Amino acid sequence: MMEDKRIEKAVALFKEGFNCSQSVVAAFADQYGFTREQALKMSASFGGGIGRMRETCGAACGLFMLAGLETGATEGADREGKAANYKLVQELAEEFKRRNGALRCADLLGLSKNEPVVSTPEARTSQYYAKRPCVKMVEEAARIWCEYLEKQARKAEN
Repeated sequence: MMEDKRIEKAVALFKEGFNCSQSVVAAFADQYGFTREQALKMSASFGGGIGRMRETCGAACGLFMLAGLETGATEGADREGKAANYKLVQELAEEFKRRNGALRCADLLGLSKNEPVVSTPEARTSQYYAKRPCVKMVEEAARIWCEYLEKQARKAEN
């Protein structure tokens, strides 16, 4: 199954040390004509809940970047196109929340409100992977995208 390979690739990228957003976007880069390096660079700032600020989950941000590549408007006046993209992003966000319980990185990590924002990422040790749900977030975001693409392919066939 092609989609299983994409999901596995996203997880492998995360385990290689890339952030959650990079892992999701780079797993699909070739489908949109981007090199791995371009995908890694354009999604780099969204890890850790956008710049490690623990806001919107980076894996979800990666998912939303893919939605833009798929349905993003390319004309400033294209309100219909913008609306279609925003609708897709909202549906993807809802599905991500349904599967994972939250959309915010801090909530997914169970962090307290007064935890300081630090720019330095933690070392990727076995303890890191054991205490963080990030691998699952990457996997779910990639799976949600694969399911979306599959649904679009079925619509195109009919």
